[in-house]
Amino acid sequence: MHVKFIISALSVLLSGTTALSESNLTTHVDVLTLDHAFNPVKAAYWTGYPHHRRTPFAVSPNGKSAYIAYLDSTETDVHVQQLDPTTFKATGTSVTITGGQEAGGLVAHNDGFAVLVNEAMPSGTTNAPPDNTPVAVIYRYTNGNETWKTWLGGPNVHAADGLSASPDMNGDLVYSLKSETYGAYFVVTDYSGDASGHYGDSIQYVNTSGDVVDIDGASSSWGCSHNTGIAFKETVKAPFASICAEDQGAIWLNTKTQGMTNDGVKISNENTTNGASGEPMGGMSGSYSALDRFYNSTRFIFAWVSRGAIDVTENTWMGDGYTNVKNRTNGRNVAIALFSDKYTLVGDQATSTVGEEDGDSQVNWITDGSNDCSNAHVAVFDGESALVTWEEISDPTCDFIAMGCRGEFAGSFFQEVNSKGVKVGEAVKSTDVYVAGDMVTMGDGRICWPYVSMEWDLSQAVGYGSSTDTYKKMSIACMAV
Repeated sequence: MHVKFIISALSVLLSGTTALSESNLTTHVDVLTLDHAFNPVKAAYWTGYPHHRRTPFAVSPNGKSAYIAYLDSTETDVHVQQLDPTTFKATGTSVTITGGQEAGGLVAHNDGFAVLVNEAMPSGTTNAPPDNTPVAVIYRYTNGNETWKTWLGGPNVHAADGLSASPDMNGDLVYSLKSETYGAYFVVTDYSGDASGHYGDSIQYVNTSGDVVDIDGASSSWGCSHNTGIAFKETVKAPFASICAEDQGAIWLNTKTQGMTNDGVKISNENTTNGASGEPMGGMSGSYSALDRFYNSTRFIFAWVSRGAIDVTENTWMGDGYTNVKNRTNGRNVAIALFSDKYTLVGDQATSTVGEEDGDSQVNWITDGSNDCSNAHVAVFDGESALVTWEEISDPTCDFIAMGCRGEFAGSFFQEVNSKGVKVGEAVKSTDVYVAGDMVTMGDGRICWPYVSMEWDLSQAVGYGSSTDTYKKMSIACMAV
């Protein structure tokens, strides 16, 4: 997300010619005091390896207020705290979304905020999901008071296509000022209809009155099978720019299709297994700050992690036009893709030609080493440059195919790239700063994000001797050009 700001000709010139250094990275350690304790670690799907628990972060269009959302350490109740976007200190009292089980996106307004969470429906609700399985819901708050609450699943939402729930809140919430429309893209599992018991994803649009609006060619009740990653960015009008990773073999720019049909734009071939594709957009507690639009432009940049692709074969389960590949590397590397608009990839699509030895010749790699890379994100500084960030594990052990890895944390890395996708200088490394929430472009051109100041251990699964500490302090880091 980014706040509208005026970019001088000088700043544009400097951003394209001056490499980042350690002095460009500033930290505000433990600056934000929380009213409630927070557990900053989320266990990954299947492996249980530690991920940063997402703390959604957003700044209002006028730049005068910011908000951060976090899950209570009890894992019930989502809290939203307003903070000063200059000092990053708390202002006012926090708002509690009682019963919220995870925060999956946050939009800041000049008069409040909207937040995407998942929660169980009220007891006695007809046709509610079984066993109190949570459902995606948007809350809109104005001047500290609830304005409306809109369910995005459960009964009465795309009922003819099957009813859906969201046991895990992976996805994002964005807002178009010009069309006054919210867009939410999130993982679902259906509990009625043809897809009952299966995982997919849903794109829903909501107006400023809190009404779900079914938009032909934009809304979707079921898109990418076993969605394994989401990237979503608002545009002037729906459909918003969207990308999905799926567990059949690819990552798709699906703004036009809202799904994984083979007439879509294939960004990348990926080695996959049932329910996993290498956590390209962060896996559990990911799917944010992976796609951004260059300021005052129709151009986009996308960042993800991948093991590369070799030996293209037909995906016989899916049929003609779908493929499987093998991994090129043991660990994952960071890649970026550029789009000239929300429908169009710059350069070649990933191959779908069976028999090709190289399934990744189109990829623009940011890293090419033997370390395992994860937690990739991107945000733009302005109209000409962007910041790509990721974490690395040295000498990684990758026990499970198409999953994450474990090993010694080697640092967070921050790499500037220009609007042509070319790296500017070398990456800045930090061993005590992490990206654990949305990367926001501030009014002065800095990119800022939240994290918890802690020792980050990636050597073992959660619960096997790893830290169970909770925190009541949040830190903010910023990168400037």
